[in-house]
Amino acid sequence: MDHAVADRDGWSRRRFVGAMAGTAAVVTVPAPAAPPPNPAPVPHRQKAEPGPRPLYLGTYTSVEGGGKGVTVARYDPVSGAVTDAEPLAGVPDPSYLTVHPDGHTLYAVDERGDGAVTAVRLADEHVLGSRSTGGSGPCHLSVHPSGRWLLSANYGSGSVAVHPLDASGAPGERTALVTHSSPAPGPGQQGPHAHQVITSPDGGHVLSVDLGTDTVYTYRLDTEHGTLTEVSQAHTRPGAGPRHLTFHPNGRYAYLANEVDDTVAVCAYDTATGRLTVGEPQSSGASGDATNYPAQFVVTPDGGFAFLANRGHDSVARYAVEEDGARLRLLDTVSVDGDFPRQLALAPDGRLLFTANQRSGTVSVFHVDTGTGALKQAGAPFPSAVAVCAVPL
Repeated sequence: MDHAVADRDGWSRRRFVGAMAGTAAVVTVPAPAAPPPNPAPVPHRQKAEPGPRPLYLGTYTSVEGGGKGVTVARYDPVSGAVTDAEPLAGVPDPSYLTVHPDGHTLYAVDERGDGAVTAVRLADEHVLGSRSTGGSGPCHLSVHPSGRWLLSANYGSGSVAVHPLDASGAPGERTALVTHSSPAPGPGQQGPHAHQVITSPDGGHVLSVDLGTDTVYTYRLDTEHGTLTEVSQAHTRPGAGPRHLTFHPNGRYAYLANEVDDTVAVCAYDTATGRLTVGEPQSSGASGDATNYPAQFVVTPDGGFAFLANRGHDSVARYAVEEDGARLRLLDTVSVDGDFPRQLALAPDGRLLFTANQRSGTVSVFHVDTGTGALKQAGAPFPSAVAVCAVPL
């Protein structure tokens, strides 16, 4: 969501503001320590099976013209055609979705004042249960590679929560809640705003991106007790408003989308300490008069290309990834043929790219040339009311 204006009314701005109707210089960052020999596997990178595949869609339900919760459509992994969207679960305001590494359970945030996470068993669409996140406006969640812990980020209260997952995939009572109390909020912000929480590819650390404090926090997760201990902080320049961090497959570099100042940055990651080093700001590829808010990166499975969703410019920026992940080179931008691409995702084999276009209520699909990273739209966008998240399996 476009948080660049003063943060007057907190997390609710995330929900409603978005519902309203060349080549850049390259930057290289210092090389971090080498990764361990056996990093944890990244989920959903396996080769897609032939035939129609599920595409899970998240939407806001409490805005005018909103959707009905989590829906599931089907996409053809060859043509990219999307069809047959049907309700899956009546989760309130499921603005972000993820799937357990074993593929059996889907998780959604309930982005409400009294935030929660909900688990849905995919085999029979049975809701396994919901748990409070202990904060307001949760906007992101992820599953630890072990499959035992569910992590969520509360945008409104600037906190990160941990829930245990049992053998069925159901979440238990919260084991940790950490609020980003330091440093002080950045320019135009009234408090911390945790926008994302993920595990590093090696599985050694948990990182949370906070838009309000211009900081990426690194924690060590106690995998026996589900508690978090802060080990380092990485700071962007004041007012950058970092939103999402995406790792290169080698685990040594990551790419940061800065929502408020419309920039991106290459970050070096030290697997031993969990320390992130934020590089110099680079162009998002946006041009023209429209105010732009970078949303999220994805990286191709082979690590050769990175794509960035641009809201306002309404495009996907294509970058070449060079020097084993240490450098991004902007190649071009492609229109999403929609309005406000809030989130994007690659199909498991990396040959299709999906963008969830919030204001136009559509999902666009692109063929990805695996040799060049070039994008070609796969037909007209698929209609989905207030689409804010698309997860292809």
